[in-house]
Amino acid sequence: MDIGLLSAAMENFTEITPTRSLNLLYIILDSVFIVFFMALLIWKKRYQTAAFALFGGVLYTIVDFGGFYLISHTRQIFIDGELANTGETFAVLLWMSMSYGITNFAFIWVLVAKDKLSKYWIFAIVVWWLICPSVSELGGEATIVTQRTTGAYHGWMGVVMIVGYFILLLLLLRKEDKPFVSILRLFAIGFFVQFGWEFSLLINGIRPMNGMSIRTLLVNSCLETNLGMPIIFLIFRLLRKFRNEDFTKAGKNSAEENAERSTGGFGEKVKTFFGCKNNADGASENTVADKTIVDGGGENDD
Repeated sequence: MDIGLLSAAMENFTEITPTRSLNLLYIILDSVFIVFFMALLIWKKRYQTAAFALFGGVLYTIVDFGGFYLISHTRQIFIDGELANTGETFAVLLWMSMSYGITNFAFIWVLVAKDKLSKYWIFAIVVWWLICPSVSELGGEATIVTQRTTGAYHGWMGVVMIVGYFILLLLLLRKEDKPFVSILRLFAIGFFVQFGWEFSLLINGIRPMNGMSIRTLLVNSCLETNLGMPIIFLIFRLLRKFRNEDFTKAGKNSAEENAERSTGGFGEKVKTFFGCKNNADGASENTVADKTIVDGGGENDD
């Protein structure tokens, strides 16, 4: 037995190599969803979320194409079984990076910001991750394959993550009386954001199921988004010192809050709909508007 070949085979087996197999329809459908999702954010005045999501897409593109493909040569794209050229590789990585960068960073931002509509944004993203691969099967065989090796840099990613969380911990200890973030919650957001789309890739067959699948799922979920969570949180804190979500000046009510105040909020809308008046504006109005029902000499509030 050739010991060298056996050693090489074992090394390849144990190295984490994230791989995806998809077709052109998947790319088209996903691109349409990303445009629609960004339009929804802008419509609901989630300007910071939209800007941060777009920043995430650009950042992923720079890292994936510039770092993984051009510098470390750990990224490869195959189209119809042939190694893609630089232009084709850039086109595929641009879509892939913008897609996962936008959805991941929007997912993170709405949770860190505790957006009251976060359940709707997350529902849209997660359902799309789970359903898009099934719909794309209508487009035929998966002819586009992407892969990258991660053994060369996962160790450094772990170092970056530890240093980031350690710095955040030091900041927390300085503000022990007024903690401004739960590290556990921050780590959980980073883990489940990455886990969500890694899991959807795995169960839909886009990422192959093999002996390394579970390790790839868990290691990537622990590292690849979490390494940036401390800096993302600090960016969030810095931005919110100066601007609200809709870019109004910090300290002033956002446009959405002003609209709610002017209409009395959701609770008052319900009362108005059912014919109830808002009696919180003054005692004189209460005197005129209150009705009493006399029953056996007693007085009951309406």
